[in-house]
Amino acid sequence: MPKMKTHRGLAKRIKVTGTGRLRRRSPNLSHILEKKTPQRKRRLSGESDIAKADEKSIRTRLGK
Repeated sequence: MPKMKTHRGLAKRIKVTGTGRLRRRSPNLSHILEKKTPQRKRRLSGESDIAKADEKSIRTRLGK
């Protein structure tokens, strides 16, 4: 059976940290920012962890 290919779209969006945690950027911060409050934009600016329920399937797609 051939090797499984990495899901390239997912690989561009998710980063594996040095300790092995999965991190992603928050959505909704690329455009239409004028109507969003500064508090909401600050909250969206950081990175967040991936949910535990999704972690196994994401790691499979990333080949990790």
